Amino acid sequence: MAFFWQGALLLSLAAAVSVHADMKLDCMPDYVSLVWTESRSQADTSLLRLGNCFPTSFSPREAVFSVDLNDCNFMRMVSGDQLVYTNYLTYTSSPDSLILPFTHPVVCAYERPKDWYPLIYDPVFNTYGAGDLVFHIALMNDDFSGLAASASFPLGSFIPIMASVEQNTHQPLLLLLEECVAATTPELQPESHSYPIITNKGCLVDSRTSRSKFEARQKSSEIRLSLQAFRFAIGEEVFIHCKLVAWDPTGLDSTKKACHYVKDHGWELLDNHAYSNLCDCCESSCKSRRMRSIPSGKHGIVQTAVLGPLTITDGKS
Repeated sequence: MAFFWQGALLLSLAAAVSVHADMKLDCMPDYVSLVWTESRSQADTSLLRLGNCFPTSFSPREAVFSVDLNDCNFMRMVSGDQLVYTNYLTYTSSPDSLILPFTHPVVCAYERPKDWYPLIYDPVFNTYGAGDLVFHIALMNDDFSGLAASASFPLGSFIPIMASVEQNTHQPLLLLLEECVAATTPELQPESHSYPIITNKGCLVDSRTSRSKFEARQKSSEIRLSLQAFRFAIGEEVFIHCKLVAWDPTGLDSTKKACHYVKDHGWELLDNHAYSNLCDCCESSCKSRRMRSIPSGKHGIVQTAVLGPLTITDGKS
């Protein structure tokens, strides 16, 4: 995107945020560098997020973000002869933490090039709209660096699946897979031949008998699933039906979670292993609770999505 910046940098912030912390922001032509320095020993800098991005690096007292302006859900606005990029730095503490959650604005402004025009968006995932959110789901290659080259998977191999959510508002969201089921039909019917993958409000039940697992998050607005190809409808078309939930990152509970089973360890919470007790109900029933409001004042948004068709082969042919 170097060609994009032909004007001079107009704004770079270095501000003392409070008596407890300091934020240094450098708005560079191709990226943003933000350093948050924290004086409170109780603070966990790994819980800081810039938009939906995790820290590039962190230590007990410092979190560093070095990110492209096209990432992290920066909002771009045109104001006269300026292009202004805005985002929010948020801290999402646990309910029993001594450090309260907070949000701090992040703003970079640049001179608007005379020949600037908006880029055209060409989605590559299956896309579903819900309000001001856009959901994507796709089959990926082995390292999640691009789309899968084939939709055929030998029995026992991994089916990499990634889902994501985009938003026009600034508040970060956490994407969860509340439910996924494989079926032989593109629409679920009572008579559909089906296989449960994720049930019970985010429990990856398939991981109890396989090597299926959630992969570590790269962004809060993405979720990655390595699903081991299972013995189901071998050689037939298979569709994976999922219920996606965009949720408040601070609102995890037993009904809003991502849990997988680790052999010789038990159920583990993807987003914070220390709170894996939220997964205890995966062995029984995870009760629904009244939905909390997310910071924007809206409730968590649920979107159904269908991935496929794909084919599971017995690996002998």
